[in-house]
Amino acid sequence: MTQPPSQAASLPTKPAGGGLGAEFTGRTGVVLERLNRLYPALIDLSLGRLEALLTRLGNPERRLPPVIHVAGTNGKGSTCANLRAIGEAAEWRVHVMTSPHLIDVTERFRIAGKLVSEEELTAVLEEIERVNDGAPITVFEVLTAAGFLLFSRHPAELAVIEVGLGGRFDATNVLTRPAACAITSISMDHEAFLGSTLTAIAGEKAGIIKPGVPCVTGRHGDEVMAVLEHEAAARGAPLLRQGHEWLLEAAGTSGALRYRDDRGALDLPAPALAGEHQADNAGLAVATLRASGLSLPDQAWEGVGRARWPARMQRLDGALARSMPDGWELWLDGGHNPGAGEALAPFLERWSDRPLHVLVGMKQTKDARGFLAPVARHATTLWAVAEPGQHLALPVEDIVAASGGVARVGPTISAALAALAKEPPARVLICGSLYLAGETLKLDGWRAE
Repeated sequence: MTQPPSQAASLPTKPAGGGLGAEFTGRTGVVLERLNRLYPALIDLSLGRLEALLTRLGNPERRLPPVIHVAGTNGKGSTCANLRAIGEAAEWRVHVMTSPHLIDVTERFRIAGKLVSEEELTAVLEEIERVNDGAPITVFEVLTAAGFLLFSRHPAELAVIEVGLGGRFDATNVLTRPAACAITSISMDHEAFLGSTLTAIAGEKAGIIKPGVPCVTGRHGDEVMAVLEHEAAARGAPLLRQGHEWLLEAAGTSGALRYRDDRGALDLPAPALAGEHQADNAGLAVATLRASGLSLPDQAWEGVGRARWPARMQRLDGALARSMPDGWELWLDGGHNPGAGEALAPFLERWSDRPLHVLVGMKQTKDARGFLAPVARHATTLWAVAEPGQHLALPVEDIVAASGGVARVGPTISAALAALAKEPPARVLICGSLYLAGETLKLDGWRAE
């Protein structure tokens, strides 16, 4: 078996939450922290441990409704949100497994449209802990097994499964026969695990492609597309590419879209998720469901106009927003790599009607300079922040250095907003990290529904 570029990152002491999102809390957190101590690696891209555990659990991953498996660097969560919204507009029950969570681990599992309860998730984790019987296992592998077990016990018409990291050796890739696969945009990220070039990263993402299973993808540069085409051909999998097998274009000035493939044309509403890049994510969701062979009623496609996904150009309306004087707008985005910065830039360009203050907090392992470059061009002021509870937060001094000395020191969101409140009404964008997004949503009083 081909080994991933970096099979494991050995960290003898793992932080609370295992680096997989916000910290684990409550009864669920107690179980996960026990499991967190069973394996010394924060991330170990391999499938053997999970395959053994799933066998002992009776292979729940083989008893799921039709699955859409989603990989990519940016846009995975938004594509999953569109898939869910389309399915629910068809009056389907839809299971969804995504990562990371922002505040609470229950956000990762939506069962037939509703977030899993802490009680049910805790019971399933305790069951897995008993069956695993102390064998080495990573927390992400446990959570993946929990999702499969939960989804196998509740009827639904569709399951949407998001890859955690990479694809080829990601725990979710124990799925052997999804209805269809989707690969979103690919850019540089997680190089320590996936490789130091775009082609290497694309090869890992393409690892979810299965023999004979249609794989749908968006626009890519020639080098990435060549990798996807090669991997699909090697597996005998149809590859449906935006701009080739499926097309998407604006329909007038309202934001509505016109979608076309060999099955005909669809008129789609304006995507509910903000940002020009969200049109492509919506189109990818539509194309993937069309390729899956599942039969959806005409009203299903209206779901594009109803999708919701937190921390993706989300306008805040809670405690943080209320702390600012009248006329201010607060926005939040969890993008954290150069590709995300490039995707944000066209949206920010449209905000030239008033000042824009950008608050940036990043994870230590991310390319701060690469993310900041396209974003900073549109900022009236740039602020470096780090919240006390933010996992592996990059020091504000390093963010200032990455900005070429332009960024001001917050040093926290609240302090930066207090300073800005003395200025004329403007917009604020808080961005740079999903971990920062989680801390921001806590401050704003947001809870997943």
